[in-house]
Amino acid sequence: MRLDQQIITGTEIHITGVVQGVGFRPFVYTLARRHGLTGWVRNTSEGVFIRADGSAEALRAFVSALQTEAPALAHIDTLTVAACPPEAFVSFEIRESLAKDGAFQPISPDIALCSDCLRELRDPADRRYRYPFINCTNCGPRFTLIKDIPYDRPLTTMAAFPLCADCAADYQDPADRRFHAQPVACSDCGPHIWLESWHDDAAPDPTGTALQGDNALRATADLLRAGKIVAIKGVGGFHLACDATNPAVVAELRRRKHRVAKPFALMMPDLETIRRWCCVSEEEAKLLASPASPIVLLRRADGTDAGGIAPGQSALGVMLPYTPLHALLFDEGLPPLVMTSGNHSEEPIVIANDDARTRLSPLADAALMHDRDIHVRADDSVMRIFEGRELPIRRSRGYAPFPVRLPFNLPPLLAVGGEMKNTFCVTRDGYAFMSQHIGSMDNHETLVAFEESAAHFERLFRIAPACLVHDLHPDYLATRYALQRAAAEGLPALAVQHHHAHIAAVLAEHGHDGGQPVIGVCFDGSGYGTDGTIWGGEFLITDYADFQRAAHLRPIRLPGGDAATRKPARVALAYALAAGVDPEGLPFMAALSPAEARTIGIQMERGVNAPYTSSMGRLFDAISALAGVCQTATYEGQAAIELEALIDPDERDAYPFAPGEQIDPAPAIRAAAEDVRRGVPAGVIAARFHNGTAALVRDLCLRLAERYGLSEVALSGGVFQNVSLLERALPLLRNAGLTVYTHQIVPPNDGGLALGQAVIAARKLERSSLRGLKPDERMYG
Repeated sequence: MRLDQQIITGTEIHITGVVQGVGFRPFVYTLARRHGLTGWVRNTSEGVFIRADGSAEALRAFVSALQTEAPALAHIDTLTVAACPPEAFVSFEIRESLAKDGAFQPISPDIALCSDCLRELRDPADRRYRYPFINCTNCGPRFTLIKDIPYDRPLTTMAAFPLCADCAADYQDPADRRFHAQPVACSDCGPHIWLESWHDDAAPDPTGTALQGDNALRATADLLRAGKIVAIKGVGGFHLACDATNPAVVAELRRRKHRVAKPFALMMPDLETIRRWCCVSEEEAKLLASPASPIVLLRRADGTDAGGIAPGQSALGVMLPYTPLHALLFDEGLPPLVMTSGNHSEEPIVIANDDARTRLSPLADAALMHDRDIHVRADDSVMRIFEGRELPIRRSRGYAPFPVRLPFNLPPLLAVGGEMKNTFCVTRDGYAFMSQHIGSMDNHETLVAFEESAAHFERLFRIAPACLVHDLHPDYLATRYALQRAAAEGLPALAVQHHHAHIAAVLAEHGHDGGQPVIGVCFDGSGYGTDGTIWGGEFLITDYADFQRAAHLRPIRLPGGDAATRKPARVALAYALAAGVDPEGLPFMAALSPAEARTIGIQMERGVNAPYTSSMGRLFDAISALAGVCQTATYEGQAAIELEALIDPDERDAYPFAPGEQIDPAPAIRAAAEDVRRGVPAGVIAARFHNGTAALVRDLCLRLAERYGLSEVALSGGVFQNVSLLERALPLLRNAGLTVYTHQIVPPNDGGLALGQAVIAARKLERSSLRGLKPDERMYG
């Protein structure tokens, strides 16, 4: 035996990252036993600590295996090892968790039902057979039930359910998959389900008694088959569910929810069913079945009739069952279901039973309830695949609060995001913790949800913000929150320009150090500019600390301001008038009364209630209305989405723009109007506009690259959710020798804005500190 195999040495190991709630301690325990080590492992609020004694060779192998064999759901950020004297340990054990003042660690998102638990759920011989809350160290709720760290049952909403003897044995057995699984439970000791009728014609039980357990599941399935709408409590909130193959009930859900045309998400029992509705690539299939289990936007299969589910769309948003409750419902033989957020449009998703009885009873006929409290609301995430990678549309359940790792440390900050698709971001050290989807900050209910979630993140990650960061727009609710709180707590508040934040976000998620400026192309619907006008078609020369507006769409007056965003026909008329196009006979004129058209002409001429905008999003609206696609929009982005859906993939011609520091879209408007008068199909017009916009991006980026000596381009803003535009623009840019950054971690829309706000603020605070200045609320990036 070699000498290093005989001498016992000691080591201390500290591991940070997502290493709690993912089976890491049981993994360490098993690994230590395998290598013949003694000592202990424990969770703390600053990560996992290991104290191990053994031979030098065994310890080396142990440390290596910690990194190479870690559980699939674990994400190790740092692993530090220090030698120490050995102690007289007689075994290896998992010790009680320890809270440390001020310490923090990343937290696991909620994880979809694993294959092992699904098999047990369907096994009549298993004691958790058909138990709707089955879970293990590899799956189940995490973020939505955690109240504080370290991650242990007493600090979760499962504290209300003491373990029975059998579950306690599983919890304490190192050989069991539920060893130290905090949400572990069974029908004897855990949460349970019941069905409540909210309308007489939906009563599942003539006695009026709420049905429990399997009876509730089967009655719920019967109601859904009968064309009823059922509120179903899930992991991060309630869904409103109905039979997706029943046009009448889908229409009724739209009526009750006042959701005229916005697409509904679907849940289908398996990939085989999804493939009958949609085209599914290998990457999309993997994403659907991933631990995050998001809604995935998939191209509709030819012949699929889903007009009531996603009117005017070429894609459907589909997810697989991700909880045992979902799986049990589909085991009853249900068809694909609409599964949309349980809320009134634009309000936060409902999470509490009493709140559901009040707010959802007008929308649903019955409710499948359970008594496991949801501590944090989390809507379903929405993703799509672009170039084999994820392109986030909404980052929430299954992803939040997994942090974005940054290439530099940040001070403790709270960046509050924007108005639409709000998320916020708290930072500490090299981590940026992006919140779950909050929603549209245009009502009191969403503001309350924002405040509650921000307080929870600050507590969870032990962050006392040194500065509050907000959008430059003075009227955003998030901006007002930041300014009011900053004043109340004596903190600095820093305003960041909207499009600068967008570009900073995509750079940050790629780990760009910001040492060299990039060309930032930011296309979206609106963002408050430093000149007080509405921006949105921007070419910036930018790093984290500052930006220069190098070029932008020529501003045009937006008749009626926000009202024009809801009626693309108004925008189309404005663009036609600005381009010198006679609007008579063009499709959008049929959507405007003569008086309305005259008023728009006056507004354009006199500038009355017609603010200037350079928005690319509004230009997409104008082309959509001009081509006869969408004249009135009932949700954000509708006109552009419906335009993209019609693209003729074989069309190669492109509409021209007049480039310059102020890019004139008039040539494109005139060309599109001429095509309409000639009877060119809308799909061809859509393709020519997308082709022309992609060519504009390439041409202008090349000019700016030559002028400023740059070679990197970052694309961000809600318009770049449009994969048809990305598919056209990226090859043009790459073939021109430019390096291109697009979003893969946070959304290109305003759901990623807070990340950019945070990194800009950190860089500005660093510079102001070096100059001995104190930032104030007039600072902006």
